[in-house]
Amino acid sequence: MSNNAQILSIDIGGTFTDLVLYDLKEGHVRVGKVLTSYPDPAKAVLAGVSKLLANESIHADDIERVIHGTTLVTNALIERRGAKTALLTTRGFRDALEIGNEGRYDIYDLALVKPKPLVERRWRLEVSERIHASGQPIQKLNTTELEEVCLFLKKETVQSIAISFLHAFTNPVHELAAADIISRRLPEMSITLSHQVAPAIREYPRTSTAVANAYVRPLTQKYLQNLANGLKGQHIHAPLHIMLSNGGTCTTETAIEFPVRLVESGPAGGALAGAYWGNRLGYKDVLAFDMGGTTAKAVLSNKGNFDITHQSEVAPVHRFKKGSGLPLLVPMIHLIEIGAGGGSIAGINDLGLPKVGPQSAGSSPGPACYNLGGKEPTVTDADLLLGFLNPDSFAGGSIQLNKEAAQKAYHQLGQAFGLSALRLAMGIHDLVNENMAAAARVHAAERGLDIREHAMVATGGAGPVHACGVAEKLNLKTLIIPPLAGVGSAFGFLLAPISFDFTRTHIAPLYTLSLLTINTMLDKLEKEGHTIVLSAGIPQSDIQVLRSVDLRYQGQGYEIRVALKPGPVNRHTIEEARLSFEIAYRDFYGNLCEGVAIEAVNWRVVVNGPQLDVSGVKLIGNALPNSMDHHRRTAVFDPAVGAIQVAVYQRYQLPIGFQQPGPLIIEEDESTTVVRPGWNLRVDTSRCLVLERASQPGNRTL
Repeated sequence: MSNNAQILSIDIGGTFTDLVLYDLKEGHVRVGKVLTSYPDPAKAVLAGVSKLLANESIHADDIERVIHGTTLVTNALIERRGAKTALLTTRGFRDALEIGNEGRYDIYDLALVKPKPLVERRWRLEVSERIHASGQPIQKLNTTELEEVCLFLKKETVQSIAISFLHAFTNPVHELAAADIISRRLPEMSITLSHQVAPAIREYPRTSTAVANAYVRPLTQKYLQNLANGLKGQHIHAPLHIMLSNGGTCTTETAIEFPVRLVESGPAGGALAGAYWGNRLGYKDVLAFDMGGTTAKAVLSNKGNFDITHQSEVAPVHRFKKGSGLPLLVPMIHLIEIGAGGGSIAGINDLGLPKVGPQSAGSSPGPACYNLGGKEPTVTDADLLLGFLNPDSFAGGSIQLNKEAAQKAYHQLGQAFGLSALRLAMGIHDLVNENMAAAARVHAAERGLDIREHAMVATGGAGPVHACGVAEKLNLKTLIIPPLAGVGSAFGFLLAPISFDFTRTHIAPLYTLSLLTINTMLDKLEKEGHTIVLSAGIPQSDIQVLRSVDLRYQGQGYEIRVALKPGPVNRHTIEEARLSFEIAYRDFYGNLCEGVAIEAVNWRVVVNGPQLDVSGVKLIGNALPNSMDHHRRTAVFDPAVGAIQVAVYQRYQLPIGFQQPGPLIIEEDESTTVVRPGWNLRVDTSRCLVLERASQPGNRTL
């Protein structure tokens, strides 16, 4: 390690790309923020890295590790701009993507639209083969038909193929044989095997996951290789690790192989940052709230831990309707995402009422006040008109905000409602707060948690601006704005260990399990995990293994995950798993199914490296002056009261122990904290801004 060894983390958002440099020896942190570039986000990354290193006089050779989170995979799936992809299935199952689960996600919608498959039907191909649910081969793979498939793929210039055979998760012999033939006939073809990406039951989600992986794999490979080459071009030869949706990181090679695991890589960093700062201040139950330029994300922790789900959706037809998206069987932190960010566009819905998002102005053309060509009113424009943002120091002064452009955009929309620009801006600000609060309420209710007992940790460029308003609607009493809040996800990447999840389906009643079979299977998964983590340079002694099993009552369609103790699985381990299952089942459903056998479904192994200790984090370039200079500007918190004078402080001029009641505004380069009336501010010893509810204001009338 060099004397100035650094870790560089990079988070690409829909509007801004955030960078954080962490000095491993001194604990110093430097940050950067640039507009995200389209269509190639790597351009902004490389420009931002070059600028940050130059500004801070850091040598490229001092960087020992680069951690990167990206929205590339999610955006490619949403915007349908992946590779030309084919699907190869067992004969008779080519339409599994079209049929789905044979259910309607909204039984009252007579014009219901199902998510369109990523693969056109003419590229969904069949071949004769069959594996029994037990794993026994029933019908051999027809290699003659497979040769014809290869000729068709070549003729159609298909770039990527997903192979998903029936019951391949129990015995992958036919998928492996088909991949071998295709790779020999078509060496340039990108191949995804369902048993490698999602080795679990449920035919439609497994096939959907394999197809999504195949669809984005060529694009991800090209992007990550270009980014790695670009970093090397700047003489950064450190390993490039990619943020996963489960809160861990992996090597570039693993990310290229399984890009579908990057779907929520950015939001996972925000969750880790929220948990870290909440735990540091003594709060185990945390609502991590991250609001950037394009979306807002919310994650609830329970006793210091975030739930990991292996069933999720991407690219939904309707943002808040479960079942309207493409299902994925990949591990990710259980979060909600709302189409509400600083760039979210305000407009009129089908009922003639105001709406916000999910469309976003992004970084190009951006909100009207950016003066980059955007004309439509956005949340950032509303916040500027309300006096919450400083037009001269937004994003560290890199963007000069034009208040007149924001006024014009809101005046045009306000005419449709008979409202002034300022009154409409207040309404939009409040509406976006309510949208986020409503989504968080549903998220908590689905998990059986009382959200009122949680402390909110707000991050993201727009998170601290809206945090008080959202917290009020959720009846939360405590709000934490951590240091580096504006680049919270990028900071969270520093906390992510090298990690990978493995799953195998083995269904059997709990008390008739073959212990030899289970232990052999788990040992194999652990060895696979060790190989991946060791390849990232983690010493064997620092590797941690976590094991769990999904249990259910026989006949049920959903499972509950319980942890397994370290060591070989024996009858005592099984009995502990049963007791844990019954406790969790009773907590969630209220009672038990007495007399019904319990069965194991999925066995899971997580192999982790160590988490970086950042307890000594220190901010650079924010030395405290002898006096707290501040100025005042007008801001609007209640349309009935109108504009009032508010004190505005520079965040890092506030000494530890500083206290003051709201309203006031705290500015920093990457974000702005708005302290509403009825809240008290204090600066904690960790330099977090802690806001505590002093009163319970009534509902505001807009």
